[in-house]
Amino acid sequence: MPLEWSGLSPELLLVVDRDSGEPLRSQLELGLRDAIRTGRLRVGERLPSSREFARTLGVSRGLVQECYAQLQAEGYLVTRVGSATRVATGAGVPPAPPSPPPSPSRLLADFTWGVPDLGSFPLDDWLWAVREAGRAMPTSALGYGDPRGSAELREVLAGYLRRVRAAAADPERTVICSGYAQGLGLALRALAGTGVRTVAYEDPGSPSTVSSAASRAGLSAVPVPVDERGVDVRALTATDARAVVVTPAHQWPTGVALAPERRLALIEWARSRDAVIIEDDYDAEFRYDREPVGALQGLAADRVISLGTVSKSLAPALRIGWMLCPAALTGTVVEQKRLSDRGSPTLDQLALARLIESGRFDRHLRRMRATYAARRTTLVAALAEHAPEVGVTGLAAGFHAVAHLTGPTDEQALVAAARARSVGLYGMSACRASRAAEPGPVRLVLGFGNVGERAVTAGVAAVGDLLRGR
Repeated sequence: MPLEWSGLSPELLLVVDRDSGEPLRSQLELGLRDAIRTGRLRVGERLPSSREFARTLGVSRGLVQECYAQLQAEGYLVTRVGSATRVATGAGVPPAPPSPPPSPSRLLADFTWGVPDLGSFPLDDWLWAVREAGRAMPTSALGYGDPRGSAELREVLAGYLRRVRAAAADPERTVICSGYAQGLGLALRALAGTGVRTVAYEDPGSPSTVSSAASRAGLSAVPVPVDERGVDVRALTATDARAVVVTPAHQWPTGVALAPERRLALIEWARSRDAVIIEDDYDAEFRYDREPVGALQGLAADRVISLGTVSKSLAPALRIGWMLCPAALTGTVVEQKRLSDRGSPTLDQLALARLIESGRFDRHLRRMRATYAARRTTLVAALAEHAPEVGVTGLAAGFHAVAHLTGPTDEQALVAAARARSVGLYGMSACRASRAAEPGPVRLVLGFGNVGERAVTAGVAAVGDLLRGR
């Protein structure tokens, strides 16, 4: 009966066959040589002690010691007094190059977009909410449950969204998902099942996100231009799309709000074409210079799938989002969710419900509005001092701004020059369907969500002359 031993490397498997007629020592030497030559045992890897190896294989310790001595003589192993036996340098397959250690960020300021202040995540409040949720959670909640998500969270969210976003939220038509990407994928797959073949999206916008989700759903994706009043509904009408992904409250990335007449025109387009609007309500919690713009879903719940998450309000790592679905699509979306993962983690959902019910979520949002407003003010002041020619728009909400440069016309050269000065700048081209640099002066998308005020000031000062084109 063969005996097996699995060593420290999970790939190493030695079989000693006592019925083969081949001496045990030969089997041992051959197995170890093969493991070293094929790379299953890497250079520098520790072998088990002769005592441990012998006990595991059911052979004498002397036999293992003889095997080790032979392989050491052949240059496969190296042994030092008081140290373990290891695979020798130069034996077998060369060692895999070590993974480079994570390099610490050496940027003076990194104006990357879409990232909230990760250091301000309310960890104490979240841990409190998890404990409270776990204490009150019935054992039945540990099963698979409703693919739509926790009934408790759906009820709490519906009330919150009705209060804060003027949404026509119904817990029965709310589906909890793992963030925006999954929500978009579920929506597009559900629409594909109803005969939709083309989805439109804003340009500039999120071309890679929408296009990849559309491709996986078997749909084609077409860009539709955006101007100072939001998505161009006339241009949308000229396409064959029966679905469109929009950011009406705070257009990504330009920052404009969809004009009232266009909101109505967009809804009329959906009704006349039997189409669906997918509303990305991505940073609706943060408003500074204007009253909050209500969710488009509140005007046409039968034609809008509204997607929201806590990725901007709390942290992307929580992977909690929600979908407000039209009645006609809810069943299909729920079935897609069930097939996808059978539902999102229940304990996290219950924790979020506790966080909202307790008022701690609102308290966190108030604190973050003040934080982002201060950073926004600092950014405007720094640009006014170091690059006064640069225009800034999109500041009424969210935590990014659009800088309109007057001098530089080479986006890539500008970004590279800023990086050489340890400042991360990001151009609008990444948000365009063509991915080509825009004609004329450069536009930059400056995220300040995860950049402190001192870093904002220092970063702008370091690249002020570049922004001026000098």
